[in-house]
Amino acid sequence: MTEPNPAAEPAARRIVIVMPTYNERQNLESIAGRVRAALPAADLLVVDDNSPDGTGDIADKLAEADAHVQVMHRAEKAGLGRAYIAGFGWALERGYDVIVEMDADGSHQPEHLPSLVGALDHADLSIGSRWVRGGKVVNWPKSREVLSRAANIYTRLMLGLSVRDATAGFRAYSADTLRTISLDRVESTGYCFQIDLTIRVHQAGLRIVEVPITFVEREHGASKMSNSIILEAFWRVAQWGVARRLSQLRTRRLRRPGSWASLGPRRPARACYALRRCGRPVS
Repeated sequence: MTEPNPAAEPAARRIVIVMPTYNERQNLESIAGRVRAALPAADLLVVDDNSPDGTGDIADKLAEADAHVQVMHRAEKAGLGRAYIAGFGWALERGYDVIVEMDADGSHQPEHLPSLVGALDHADLSIGSRWVRGGKVVNWPKSREVLSRAANIYTRLMLGLSVRDATAGFRAYSADTLRTISLDRVESTGYCFQIDLTIRVHQAGLRIVEVPITFVEREHGASKMSNSIILEAFWRVAQWGVARRLSQLRTRRLRRPGSWASLGPRRPARACYALRRCGRPVS
């Protein structure tokens, strides 16, 4: 019988979970333990934005006790999007194959991590979705549920996406996906960062799948959601939607019979002839 050749077998994917924190002292230790139990071979990167409650110190202690835990300390709170981009850049520089993003407040259940990462076997981005069949929310105020559902309906209508939970912050990317979508050009800082990256993946022609999850409202600490975050998302989606509509109108105009775009290979000659008949100079 032929012995298996380890060198011929594909190497295991290197996985890192990027977890931004700001004032999550009450949640971090517990959630980190559950993450490590769910994916023992994966690494955890805590990106702390100088939390005044000492979250960064707890993260340092976790890192001292576990080589799979790393900590990035940032000087100030600069928005969720900036924290994720910093973490993604760190992961890409170190050659990770899969980069996962999730919250530290316990709303994202680490037990879903294996299915979320596993979905990348046939996708470029997998989203832990509350609003697909099998997904649900627990202990969420009705007002938050209505806000989330309405935001996703608004996003689908404005941007023409089929993704049902584009605002979700529990997701896994292949490293190649993040390299493709030009992270250095992302300007979103609040929760619309998730929509921004979803659009970029979609526009790049990459495959997105949604994995049903159970989202549980945090038990400790306060939500970071604010009116300014909601307004940023509303206006950015409106801007992206208008730009999309204008692009569609330009494309339709160029494809109309008689337009330059419809003239095909003979367009330059026809165009020059038409200009000469009108008495206009031809450059």
